[in-house]
Order: sequence, then C-alpha cells, then structure tokens
Amino acid sequence: MWRMEDVLDVYCRPYDERFPVVCLDETSKQLVGEVRPPLPMEPGKPERFDSHYRRQGVCNLFLCCEPLRGWRHVKVTARRTKIDFAEVVRELVDIHYPKAEKIVLVMDNLNTHTPGSLYEAFEPTAAKRLCDHLEIHHTPKHGSWLNMAECELSVLSGQCTRRRIPDEKTLRREVHAWQQERNAKPVTIDWQFTTKDARIKLKHLYPSIHE
Repeated sequence: MWRMEDVLDVYCRPYDERFPVVCLDETSKQLVGEVRPPLPMEPGKPERFDSHYRRQGVCNLFLCCEPLRGWRHVKVTARRTKIDFAEVVRELVDIHYPKAEKIVLVMDNLNTHTPGSLYEAFEPTAAKRLCDHLEIHHTPKHGSWLNMAECELSVLSGQCTRRRIPDEKTLRREVHAWQQERNAKPVTIDWQFTTKDARIKLKHLYPSIHE
C-alpha cells in the first residue's frame, strides 16, 4: 500500500516548474499492412477494409505527460530496451526540462524502468548526472491505473492508433500530429482520487491490525 499512497501524495503537490511531476508509460503497436486496397467511402458507408492483413512488425511508444501543465510527448522506437528507456529519460532532462531542479517521475515498475538502465546506456558520470535530476516514484504491482500516463495512452489509442498503421514512418507522423494538436489546447488532468479515498474505498486491500 505504501507505493500507492506515495504516488497519491505526489499527485497532491501544487504545481512547481522547478519540480515538475511527469508521468511515463509505454505500450506497443502492431504495424499492419493491407493485402487489398480498402474500399473508399460512399454516401452512408464508411471506408471498408478487408478482413485479411499483413503483419509488419511492432513498434514501441513511450508517452510522457505533465498532468498539471497539460503537456504530453510521445517517442516512437523500434524496440523497448533499457537503452530506449534511458534515451527517453535523457531527453526529459536535457531537452524538455533543462531548467528543472528535479523531475518528479511517476512510472510503473517495469524491469527497464530503473536508474540502472541509465548506467547501461551512458558513461557513469553522465548516468549519475541524469539520476541526480530525477525523483522516482513507482506505482505498485497491478496498480498501473495510478499512472496518469496510462490515461493519455488510452486517449492516444482512441484518437489515433486504434486502426491499421502500415509502418514506423507513418506511425511517427500520425502520433506527432496527435501530439501537436493535443498540446495546442492543453488539457490538464484533475486527479481526484486521494489517499483518504483509498483508505475508504480500498479498505479490503489494507492489512487488518488487531490490538
């Protein structure tokens, strides 16, 4: 329970550009090509696709969002290795938040989501510099719903990627367009679920203490 309450306490912090709260999550996307050209739209009929398709590999999408600023960034990679994760973190520190004293980073405890990945990707001095700019908070096991980046991934899927996309180049272009449009009119996330709520609604998950 301590990981859940730890993350919920982070979400209660007021906005501070010196210590931005950033949520990170990732998902995979199956690339699918058409066997036959789709039938074009007609009056009263949507574009129609053949039930057969061609699998063309898998890409990974890393999504970072700052809920209180309404900012999000998606990076498409060919794989989901420790090196890929480390590069996403480096970009957060050096490109997206160069003036932040520390980035308060919320993410799930996937085996690649550790400071150790930075040391596998960069020289020790560089890895330590990046680590010193992070304050990491992991969601509990089976508690990825506490990661607000998961909400953004759901929106991304519904508005952009839940359809057939044939290749990595097209995926990058489509995701970038979605990102630009969503950031143009920032949508903040007003998180309402608190530690107090958790202790009431999830009481059955807490151990019973008998005095």
